Amino acid sequence: MQEKEIQDILKNYKNGVASEAEKALLERWYLSFQEPEPDEFDLESRARDLDKILSNIKQLQKQSQVKKKLWPIRIAAAVLFVLTSVGLFFYLKYEKTKANLLAQQSIVPGGNRATLTLANGKVINLSNAQNGDLDKQAGIQITKTDDGHLIYTIEDASSAADSKSMYNTIATPKGGQYQLRLPDGSKIWLNAASSLKYPANLASLKERRVELNGEAYFEIAKDIHKPFLVVTSKQEVKVLGTHFNVKSYDDDFSTKTTLLQGSVQVTLQSNTQAVVLKPGQQSELNSSAIKVSFVDVEDEIDWKNGDFVFKEENLQSIMRKIARWYNVEVDYQEGIPKNIALEGLVSRSKSIEEVLSLMESTDKVHFKIEGRKITVTK
Repeated sequence: MQEKEIQDILKNYKNGVASEAEKALLERWYLSFQEPEPDEFDLESRARDLDKILSNIKQLQKQSQVKKKLWPIRIAAAVLFVLTSVGLFFYLKYEKTKANLLAQQSIVPGGNRATLTLANGKVINLSNAQNGDLDKQAGIQITKTDDGHLIYTIEDASSAADSKSMYNTIATPKGGQYQLRLPDGSKIWLNAASSLKYPANLASLKERRVELNGEAYFEIAKDIHKPFLVVTSKQEVKVLGTHFNVKSYDDDFSTKTTLLQGSVQVTLQSNTQAVVLKPGQQSELNSSAIKVSFVDVEDEIDWKNGDFVFKEENLQSIMRKIARWYNVEVDYQEGIPKNIALEGLVSRSKSIEEVLSLMESTDKVHFKIEGRKITVTK
């Protein structure tokens, strides 16, 4: 069914330029519904019937014996019914797709899940650990709060300053995320399938250096005497105090650094090429070169705000995000173009079935769910 053709006919009637054939079409539609209200499947049948009628408009225009005039009230009723039916058809189409997906095994969204590995090798499952004090290392207390955050607090500054670097690692699985506050007051949001290695006594060191694999958003406490460095496999980000996001997954084709506040310097690990970003700018590292551009920074940190925001984003990139958040495997049916561009906004708190059904409603792509495997189909 071509919705645009319907809209064109209605527009022509409203402007008083509808042809006799178009008026006849509306009358036939009105007369065809002088019967009990159709159910969902009848609506689909009506849609197919309308498609056939639309394809025969030219033939109708050649017919000489069409009614010269339709009762205004009947035309108005037809217009109203067509508008209602079209909207209801697409609504029911979405609901039917959603119901088909929901009928299969439900895959819930991710949540606050992570493991913490201490300097002595002890591993703490933060998902199961009770709230309160978790451990203490050289004058630094590690606490899990009621809202699931990890906080480092300096209780004995002299002990922390005298100790060697005690590296801790927090890691989120697929379907996980976590927040932590370092002893210098810096706040970090860790996205799914990511890890961050950092010294527990970071505040007492001359250089605050952390190692990231995956994606994280940083709000760094300002200290002009102690630069903060975020190191990935391909680049190094140096700041004094600022808000920024770093995305550096091994399965992504590029490494992106997005600046919200302050100033950062991004340096390639391979050839020491460096760029300085201004607020609103993003550096994108592909192969061995850096490209800088202005972006909508809120879209770049959609995950931190609990959303998926897609703006002309290709299917493969979207499905990687979905795979990480819902902890699923994604496969593609042969012949599926992975560069299909999609747009939309949906909460990450929705079930995967709801997210996929919204994507399916575009008619650009379809999905098959088998356990924790998602197959992209035509």
